[in-house]
Amino acid sequence: MNLFVIISLLIILSAIYSYINARFIKLPGTIGVITVAIIGSVAISFANDFYPDVAKHLTQLATDINFSRTVLNIMLGFLLFATAFNVDTRKLKKEMRPVLILSTLGVILSTAIFGVLFYWITQLLGREIPLIYCFLFGALVSPTDPVSVAAIIKNSKLPQNLETIISGESLFNDGIGLVLFVTLLEITDAGIMNIHFSDALVLFFQEVFGGIALGAVTGYIAFRLMKSVDDFQTIVLVSFALVMTNSVVSYYWHLSIPISVVTAGLFAGSRSINMTRTERSHQALEKFWELVDEMLNTILFVMIGLQMLNYPHMDSYWFTGGIAIIIILVARWLSIMLPLTFLRRSLNVNYGNIHILTWAGVRGGISIALALSLPSSPYKYTILSAAYFIVIFSVVVQGLTLNRAINFLYKKSE
Repeated sequence: MNLFVIISLLIILSAIYSYINARFIKLPGTIGVITVAIIGSVAISFANDFYPDVAKHLTQLATDINFSRTVLNIMLGFLLFATAFNVDTRKLKKEMRPVLILSTLGVILSTAIFGVLFYWITQLLGREIPLIYCFLFGALVSPTDPVSVAAIIKNSKLPQNLETIISGESLFNDGIGLVLFVTLLEITDAGIMNIHFSDALVLFFQEVFGGIALGAVTGYIAFRLMKSVDDFQTIVLVSFALVMTNSVVSYYWHLSIPISVVTAGLFAGSRSINMTRTERSHQALEKFWELVDEMLNTILFVMIGLQMLNYPHMDSYWFTGGIAIIIILVARWLSIMLPLTFLRRSLNVNYGNIHILTWAGVRGGISIALALSLPSSPYKYTILSAAYFIVIFSVVVQGLTLNRAINFLYKKSE
């Protein structure tokens, strides 16, 4: 199946699923699309007996898409840039301490806690999964999805400072989680006895700080270029080139694509590019990237649904998936509670907020993409299936109930 046909079928399916949700189901965009996509995948599996040609083409589409590479190397950069460009940097600066703590220490703690708990429980159940693979699993499900979180909490009664913390944390922790995953994967491939801690540390710092430096330089240059012209088409092309430059250079220089793109988005969007009071170039560019964000997110969740066609025996992992859901919620709660307890006074975050921060930990496409990128092993399918359960549960169940929990908690406290 050639590239044009693949893209066409993805757009067609995305339009159909989005219409079905908007016209009939009427759930929030992200939640509705993934719900329809899951139902669609199940329907395609059953349709194989009645319409084998249609089911064959859609199954072939799911097979032909390199989901992991498409998400991590192409889509993720655009999604994160769109979110970062529209962030209110003034609000973010006020809440930078808890954001940095949760997106760095929080992700590392969540990975460690999840890995240990998952290893311990699987050992009790008689399933031999090495500890390093359990940590890899923790690294790929610990980051939260900034697009899904932002869309869900948009119309809630969440206090402004907590909304900024949740959005900011989800924006930064993708990069940290990905770097942590890559570092652990290097250790897995080389063997724990053959890896030096200093080498792993150098790799970690290269990915993180190299990505920050690249994003800062390219973001500032792009901002100056966009500010110097008043042609909107040129401004849009410069912003596209900014994302692609960071993605390509980060890939070849072994830097973190998410971190470099987020940094570039913050630098490029932190100040207005409008040259005069009568122009609205910056506002138009924000709207443009918001539209790109929503469209790519819709396609991403359609792709997640399609990938289920490649794994028809996922229902064999209900029990493991259910355990993984409980463990990630526990790990998320502890990874927030522990650092914020020691810094409670200076950060002005109470324990009620910790429950909201825990439930707001919605996972997305990056978790599936990282699970699919795992090298072949006897443990890959268990991790991939459990990751699917975590993502679907977090988007559908947590996504549908998050606003109700927020509104109930803050209505009760009024």
